[in-house]
Amino acid sequence: MDFSNRLQNLPDQFFALLVAKTAQAVEEGRDVINFGQGNPDQPTPAHIVKAMQQAVADPQTHRYSPFRGLSSLRKAAADFYKKEYDVDIDPDLEVAILSGTKIGFIELPLALLNPGDSLLLPDPGYPDYLSAAPLADIEFDLMKLKQETGYLPDYNDVTAAAKARAKLMYLNYPNNPTGATADIAFFDETIQFAKENGIGVVHDFAYGRIGFDGKKPVSFLQSKGAKDIGIEMYTLSKTYNMAGWRIGFAVGNAKMIEALNLIQDHLFAGVFPAVQLAAVEALNSSQQCVEELNALYEKRRQTLVDECRRIGWEFEAPKGSFFAWLPVPEGYTSIEFSDLLLDKVDIAVAPGSGFGPGGEGFVRVGLLVDEQRIIEAIQRIEKLGIFTK
Repeated sequence: MDFSNRLQNLPDQFFALLVAKTAQAVEEGRDVINFGQGNPDQPTPAHIVKAMQQAVADPQTHRYSPFRGLSSLRKAAADFYKKEYDVDIDPDLEVAILSGTKIGFIELPLALLNPGDSLLLPDPGYPDYLSAAPLADIEFDLMKLKQETGYLPDYNDVTAAAKARAKLMYLNYPNNPTGATADIAFFDETIQFAKENGIGVVHDFAYGRIGFDGKKPVSFLQSKGAKDIGIEMYTLSKTYNMAGWRIGFAVGNAKMIEALNLIQDHLFAGVFPAVQLAAVEALNSSQQCVEELNALYEKRRQTLVDECRRIGWEFEAPKGSFFAWLPVPEGYTSIEFSDLLLDKVDIAVAPGSGFGPGGEGFVRVGLLVDEQRIIEAIQRIEKLGIFTK
């Protein structure tokens, strides 16, 4: 039996290929320093784990969850947005519970778009956004993110044809892979562009609590009129080191939220209630653990910046997320340089070309190893003699 056209048209799963290549090196007994992953290295905070343990012990959580999630989690998400961003959210109409936000990025085009419609996607951008196009039998157009414009799309560069096709646009700040951030002025411009062209906005706020230099990332929903045309996806994976728990939510425009909820009514039977109750604890309790985690990433960022500058590898320090976006040396493609680092000095990085054509010439480095390993990694790279001080 052949795979469907939808499966045959899927792009290569970039992260699966990256993990396999790194795993092979580890299986060979090599001491690999893995900068390529996006998987938090710190444990989930103890109070969240305890809440999960208590919930698992309660037989009531062994039953099906309500299709649209526990009311306590929807309320916790709404309360969180009020507390963190002063944004009012209706927990009954403006929240969708997701088993990880990646699911939402695939579901929305299935729920809202028809063949011939198009997604506007950032380039470079999170590779899994691309999977939505063949699965929903739609098209996509890319918006170039350039260093000179702070890795924000220039809407003047979007062609008339692309604007006419587009029904949804995905954005992501703090940005994976570049570490760039956005401000309210940019989101105001985005809302105006979206309203003028009849485009819904989906903002991926995965790194919403990871900002540096004393600047907390702003929510898209803080911009006036955001809920008129868009939603925001919030995952607990990065904020609370809950990547493997697969829990997140979408908030915002009621019609888009209803589309998500309706398609999930048919695809799933809810998220394990104990995981939802642990998420309630994460959102409702003290956020000191979040502040401590942010400080840890900022220290690692500074160590990477200092060490790279020491050997002559200059790059713009990320303003948010736990990634840094570094230029490859002259004479190498991003894949060639990534392969060189893995083959010669056992350093795994993510080649920029895996994030789209606009990522060529860069590699993504994750701040997900401790400071001593960061120092050791740059010392190994220094021995290659590629960079000059």
